[in-house]
Amino acid sequence: MKTFCGRANPTTGGLDWVEESEEYDYHQEIARSCYADMLHDRDRNEKYYQGIRAAVSRVKARGERVVVLDIGTGTGLLSMMAVTAGADFCYGIEVFKPMAKAAASIVQKNGFSDKIKVINKHSTEVTVGPDGDMQERANILVTELFDTELIGEGALPSYEHAHLHLMQEGCEAVPHRATIYAQVVESEHLWSWAQIRPVQVDDRTLHPPAAMKQCAGTPSVCDIQLSQVPPSAFTPIGPLCTMFSVDFSRMVSSAPCSYSCKFTVQAGGRAQVVLSWWDLDMDPSGSIVCSMAPKWTYSEPREYPWRDHWMQSVYFLPTERNVCEGEKLSLTVFHDDYSLWYNLDERSTRPCCTCQTHLVWTRPRFGELNDWQRTDSYLSALRSVLRPDSVCLSVSDGSLLPIFAHMLGAKKVFSLENSGMTKQVIEQFLEANSIKNGVRLLAIRAEQLTAADLEEERISVLIGEPYFSTSLLPWHSLFFWYCRTALARLLRPGAIILPSSATLYLLAVEFQVLYCPYFCSQSSGQKRIQMCLFFQQSLDFRESREAEPHHLWEYPCRALTKPHPVMTFDFQQCVPAQPISSQGTLPLTGSGRCHGFALWMEYNLTEDITVSMGLTKPVGEEGECVWSPHRKQGVYFLQTPSESSGDGRTSMQYNLTFEPNTGDIKMDFSVIQP
Repeated sequence: MKTFCGRANPTTGGLDWVEESEEYDYHQEIARSCYADMLHDRDRNEKYYQGIRAAVSRVKARGERVVVLDIGTGTGLLSMMAVTAGADFCYGIEVFKPMAKAAASIVQKNGFSDKIKVINKHSTEVTVGPDGDMQERANILVTELFDTELIGEGALPSYEHAHLHLMQEGCEAVPHRATIYAQVVESEHLWSWAQIRPVQVDDRTLHPPAAMKQCAGTPSVCDIQLSQVPPSAFTPIGPLCTMFSVDFSRMVSSAPCSYSCKFTVQAGGRAQVVLSWWDLDMDPSGSIVCSMAPKWTYSEPREYPWRDHWMQSVYFLPTERNVCEGEKLSLTVFHDDYSLWYNLDERSTRPCCTCQTHLVWTRPRFGELNDWQRTDSYLSALRSVLRPDSVCLSVSDGSLLPIFAHMLGAKKVFSLENSGMTKQVIEQFLEANSIKNGVRLLAIRAEQLTAADLEEERISVLIGEPYFSTSLLPWHSLFFWYCRTALARLLRPGAIILPSSATLYLLAVEFQVLYCPYFCSQSSGQKRIQMCLFFQQSLDFRESREAEPHHLWEYPCRALTKPHPVMTFDFQQCVPAQPISSQGTLPLTGSGRCHGFALWMEYNLTEDITVSMGLTKPVGEEGECVWSPHRKQGVYFLQTPSESSGDGRTSMQYNLTFEPNTGDIKMDFSVIQP
């Protein structure tokens, strides 16, 4: 049986539904899941095992037979921990059929089949009784149903049902308890992800619409590696608050609820953002703790257990609020079945975007539009090319560039907007700044555009950031090039294209912490190696031959080579009919372990103005890298890390081919040892 899957198409700027084999979706689920990351989370696994062992001991001390229920068993690791700790029997529940099948295989290969039963059902469908899935109710509940927000994977209703129908009264639970912490801060850096700031364009100011400034935004959590946001980027308004705890050994309610914490303002300023994370107490005494606190809360940073499947949460208050030192405030957290939201009053209304902007622009996109250095580069480039008789056409999704072009004096400005929602957002900006007729917004594709749409004018300046909402990897924004090609018939002779070209850069890197899913240490133990081999099968299906998109600012790395330009795309010319290929060899001049390669685009706006979507500063003396937080970079992982002494004798070989028919880049990398 075949399956249809969405795939970004840089030639059209959209998603294509392509037919794949029946195995494709299954392997994608496995390869892109967090199972492998959890498998490598030593702190999590050790704390779970300690908690399980303690719970088994407590039940045995009561003279009871130990029956464990493991909801969301995944690979079966926690179930095997329970049996290893002395449990008499364990039921492992896994709703995802391929994973349940894999768990059963892993359990069998490790010799636990007589004590572990894997049940391929949702926990709410499991039955108990002589003819049921479980012969008896369990007295130890082991679960890992948590996400960065704690309850986002439906933990509360799952616990509620389990206590009602699957567990004995007075049961033990691992983890025993979860506690959520929150802190109100002022942070221009983080707040720039939620609201658009005014932009100064020469002697005029572009103001955001009032509806946007008054909008509470979307309620969805912003989950990031908060450890990579330095304390200098925010000012605490109040202390770290303990918001609420959930005792998993007792009946849990999934009903909507709220909790408040009163505090005194420590430093006056603007209350804008709530930083939040949680801890798990694996035992009733709280002596076994698994914490999600960011690295900068640790007195000894080396003790910080990095993980990617659980991060920290950033919530944006509905409106920023001026507060004074010594003022008394009350922070309230609300939750339903699956999500949390915060407010500085007790109004429980769930935030809802009413201006559409928060539905159109992602949080990194807000940050990008608020980056004044980046904006200044575009304004400088526009000033250098625009003339009083310029007829300007913008090709990007929801871009402010056409408004800038009008404010800088272009004769006529048009903008292609493929989405009706982005068109409405830009219309709000035009109305708010009383320039409604300054830019004509065209809800039409480039290949459909006619001279009549341009009021019988020909384009003298074609501009783009470029930014497209469907782009995942850096080269997906080459959709701008395809649009430029489709518009060739409407360009004036000698028309200016901005950006004039794009360059794809390459860098060999050693990651400090970013999980490399293609490597499993042989010292990991037999159970873990078998699980790694299971994941490797899915990765080898296709993923190990493709680059992945990552926000590298969240994942520190060291450069082992100098940044190297491997391909240039000339927007002055149309997309060629033939593939563009690039091969070469680069010496590894930095010492360390080469885990893979980072790839990014740099757009050459003019001869002397370039905007980078990757490195924003030169590589440091020790290989330190500073990455743009606005766009995702491409990462190609090696299947096996390669050692480099840094003397240049070890080198990397690359082979890249840009396919004009698909807009994709095929790539292959290898490391050549001396």
